[in-house]
Amino acid sequence: MRITGYRPLTTTQEWGRPVGDANGVFADGVVPVPLVIVDTDEGISGVGLGPHVELERIFTAIEGEDPRAVTSLYDRMLRHTFKAGHAGPVFGTIGALDTALWDIKAQAAGQPLWRLLGGRDRRVPAYASGLDIALTDEELAATYQVYARHGLRAAKLKGGLDIERDRDRLCLVRDVLTEAAHGRRPGLMLDVNEAWTRKQAVRHVGELERTLDLIWIEEPVRRWDAEGLAAVTRGVRASVATGENLSGLEQYRPLIAAGAVDVVQAAAVGGVTHFLRVCALAHAYDLPVSPVGNSPIGLLHAAASIPNHLTSELQDLSPPIGVSLDLRVDDGAFLLGDTPGLGMRVDDQAILAAAQRSGPPSAGGPHVRPERAGRRLLPELDGAARGTRFAVAPPRNNDVWPR
Repeated sequence: MRITGYRPLTTTQEWGRPVGDANGVFADGVVPVPLVIVDTDEGISGVGLGPHVELERIFTAIEGEDPRAVTSLYDRMLRHTFKAGHAGPVFGTIGALDTALWDIKAQAAGQPLWRLLGGRDRRVPAYASGLDIALTDEELAATYQVYARHGLRAAKLKGGLDIERDRDRLCLVRDVLTEAAHGRRPGLMLDVNEAWTRKQAVRHVGELERTLDLIWIEEPVRRWDAEGLAAVTRGVRASVATGENLSGLEQYRPLIAAGAVDVVQAAAVGGVTHFLRVCALAHAYDLPVSPVGNSPIGLLHAAASIPNHLTSELQDLSPPIGVSLDLRVDDGAFLLGDTPGLGMRVDDQAILAAAQRSGPPSAGGPHVRPERAGRRLLPELDGAARGTRFAVAPPRNNDVWPR
């Protein structure tokens, strides 16, 4: 079997409401989802979700190769980006191709990927994550009632701009999930997307912990600040979760060595091979891991096979336009199917039709770090975005999708 070509596509996730975080919001809830399809000479194609940056150049590392040599090809792609580096969207492109190769390998073996990787149980525990910073209280409650009907008993909210509002919103979701679980205490997490300084993080989380029991605080300071993250984890009761924006084990090592991370995260766009290696590194230090991202199908299959999986992020309950997945959500978990490979199918025509309906891309959104991020003295008060206290950025950018 040989790799013969690739097809880049960009579909959309249509949330039907604003979505975003402390860095900005997609006001119309229409979020681009880039993906790539890798073809072979035996008619088996694999699908990976991720950017298209440097795609043509990176593909030369695997063209004509046997896709079943997937981990070797992953390292080959890294070597092909050696000079310029593999960080950022380039790492996501490598991850998308890597995920597609795992899809091909499992299809060729006639097994779902979770089984090929050694998984015993198709059930992958999940938590709800609504990218919900722009919702009013009424919308927030309604959103998490839907999650609760699928058995979700843990929730991660977006925040970091106004700690009083964060507390009120966390309490609201806590009450929604408690009622749905007939009095059982739910799990709560807060993701501030690198919006604070070290001192702000300790002070704000300490204030929340007077009335709330947080499982973790996510990305409280900059992703690479090992000393700062370590200071936060020493200064609060909650665990510190981080890692979704790191690219390669070399970026995880200093954080783990400094005691700066309690829950190790990896993003879906990093790919399956990256995730498995991160899990092995974390396991050596008795640390749990948690995949993040919308439709993290590749990492869900991998999570079923590792010993230190904690929980996986569940964002929208529906897949992107033109994408179907052999999984369902029930009793607080993803339930993976038996379709060989990832169980992901792509309808090119539906995606192309949706693209024709989409408007032009915008430079705004959650991927643009605000000028004063980490330098806000008081709560953000420069706008009113559907019940929040920050300005809504324009929608759409074709290179990212929120995590």
